[in-house]
Amino acid sequence: MVTVGGEIDLYTAPQLRTELIGALGAGARRLVVDMSRAEFCDSTGISVLLSAMKRSRGAGGDLELVAPKPAVMKVLQVTGLDEVFVVHSGLDALPVAAGTGNAR
Repeated sequence: MVTVGGEIDLYTAPQLRTELIGALGAGARRLVVDMSRAEFCDSTGISVLLSAMKRSRGAGGDLELVAPKPAVMKVLQVTGLDEVFVVHSGLDALPVAAGTGNAR
């Protein structure tokens, strides 16, 4: 699991990319990204999430977003990406298997 906080934008997206690629490089196929502390996500952040999702799916896994705040959810809805990403309303909505193995 990767927890994201603050703003995901041009300046912070590279750090998120590093974390997600690091998790995938460590053998994780299924990434769970806790978005509950992210206040904002611009197109750069969305691009990083999409890239990580594609890598994860290419390895037979997936990328799941958890508890995006309304501002982040609005971006996902406007772009139609709420239908592309697996989005859970909260940690308690995750399937049990998501919380096991490859935790980060």
